[in-house]
Amino acid sequence: MVRLTRVQQQARTRAAVLAAAREEFAEHGFVPAKVDRIAERAELTRGAVYSNFPSKRALYLAVLIDLVGKASGGEPQATVSPTSRVDALGVFARVWLERLPLVGDAAPGGRLQLRSLDGVFEDERGPAVLAQLARLEALLLAIALERGAPARRVRLAELVLTMLDGAGHRAETSPGFGDPFDVAHACRHMAEIDLEDTWAPPHLPYVAPARTCADAWTAPEGLVDQISGERVGLANGLVVVLGASRLGAAEEAVRSAKPGEQVTLAIVTGDQEETGRLVRLRVTDAVGCLRRVFAPEVWQHVRLMLDDDALVASAIGVTDPCDDTESAVSVRDGVIVARAHGRGAGHAAGARRREATS
Repeated sequence: MVRLTRVQQQARTRAAVLAAAREEFAEHGFVPAKVDRIAERAELTRGAVYSNFPSKRALYLAVLIDLVGKASGGEPQATVSPTSRVDALGVFARVWLERLPLVGDAAPGGRLQLRSLDGVFEDERGPAVLAQLARLEALLLAIALERGAPARRVRLAELVLTMLDGAGHRAETSPGFGDPFDVAHACRHMAEIDLEDTWAPPHLPYVAPARTCADAWTAPEGLVDQISGERVGLANGLVVVLGASRLGAAEEAVRSAKPGEQVTLAIVTGDQEETGRLVRLRVTDAVGCLRRVFAPEVWQHVRLMLDDDALVASAIGVTDPCDDTESAVSVRDGVIVARAHGRGAGHAAGARRREATS
């Protein structure tokens, strides 16, 4: 008889809960699903379910993360990016639209495949974080479309993602309506729209400047870039810690950096169980789609990390990370040369670094 260690038993219990929850959510959807039925399916007690997941919402998000992770892990990654924005947006749209359920799929199961969050967040926190995540997703797509060119493509990326999200919503509420190939075709031709995209946020001139310094820097180890999947070091560049409610400020940091300078974005949250899982879900899903279309080199100067254990936050001096955190440092040859905290911190630290090296 083989005895399982406590860790092995916990892993087995967690896996059983996830499998049972996926069946329950696929059969009933999020709102009608019952934790008691999930426990019964897993042949566990209700307490065993809650000892692994503090809420039905946390469990649902964990199921979606597991689903997205398995889907991303089995898909080939792009080695060469499309040569034009038209082709890139067409391919990206087709990849994104693969999540649409088939006409004959059961409604709850189709919503699970769509990564639907309908009815999951009924308070103000969820939609606010989702809006910030959408801005981050648009920035990542825009960087791939810009390919280092001076022209900004964020508004184009936002427009494409809005159309794709609309197609997903339509598939959820009216299954079988519309042709996804028409949506992909429309996304291709959005590349030809001149949106006169400019970068001139009116608040940036009023951001407090970064403080110059020469502080010792001990970079945390074992960090993984969500975009490339590789471990990275932080000996040089701009390091920005953003709370889940401040992700839109990622663009301020990226735009403030010198051409070719490394920008590391580390995401923190005050609620790992729900908000943290929501962030992980959307980041994993977005990056999975993008990497099937674009080679990782298009983001070679931008790294994205989920700082679940607040290692990066602690390293730059953030003692109590939360959803509203915004803090940044500029690191040169292993020394912190500038610090900034509060709104516009990424922009302030990046601008100070530019001044010091110009």
